[in-house]
Amino acid sequence: MNNQYQMVRPVSTPAPYMGGKRLLASKIVDRINRVDHVLYAEVFVGMGGVFFKRNHRPAAEVINDKSGEVVNLFRVLQRHYVSFMQFLQFQLTSRKEFERLSATDPQTLTDLERAARFLYLQRTSYGGKVTGRGFGVDPGRPARFDVSKLSPMLEEIFERLAGVIIENLDWAEFVERYDRPDTLFYLDPPYWGCEDDYGKELFARSEFEKISNAMSNMAAKAIVSLNDTEGVRNAFASHRLESFELKYTIGHATGRTTDAKEVLIYNFDLPEERNLFSL
Repeated sequence: MNNQYQMVRPVSTPAPYMGGKRLLASKIVDRINRVDHVLYAEVFVGMGGVFFKRNHRPAAEVINDKSGEVVNLFRVLQRHYVSFMQFLQFQLTSRKEFERLSATDPQTLTDLERAARFLYLQRTSYGGKVTGRGFGVDPGRPARFDVSKLSPMLEEIFERLAGVIIENLDWAEFVERYDRPDTLFYLDPPYWGCEDDYGKELFARSEFEKISNAMSNMAAKAIVSLNDTEGVRNAFASHRLESFELKYTIGHATGRTTDAKEVLIYNFDLPEERNLFSL
């Protein structure tokens, strides 16, 4: 193993998030672990469904999201953890509080208040939705915002974020800034057909082809995860694709499942049966 890497323990994400890689994360981490790199750069980090599941860190790590809410939460956890936990200690799960915070303009809040609002809404909303949130109630399960259980998780995230660079850039600017031969980019953009799920005009369908072109021209290696659709396959036809069939549960109470197809896209030849790190 290259001694530039440090083994780390995977940690839980702070909250559910639309498009999180719950079922595919282990496979993505396996692919990442096959690639030697000095800088790991995650372009659309969301709640860190892949970032926090990795079991090693290279010499440098940088995460990015265009959402100011995501970036503010991670910066507060990284730099103001103790104050943030004191701020959260009396917060309870209630529909009234959910509705109050949903109606609050985050731009009117301090960084701590804004981070607390975002975390609360993501943990208590149904399905980790970012827009059009609804108060989530799952009969037979405990309250979704329990600070006594949340505190150990956030402490692990605080420790894991030590030394991580946190950016708030458009994906293209981020890629241009960190593109170098020893970088590994992981990109998890909105799914094809779900471009507006994270907010209007944040990501257009034309961006898929731009990402494909950037992958062709960059010095770095890149892995992209998307839903497996004809549009995705056409946009990324010049790259290597690996498809997966998954089953997602629709609501814990019903136990119903739905089939889904997802794809990983590479701008390089992925080494087979090679793992730099034990899982």
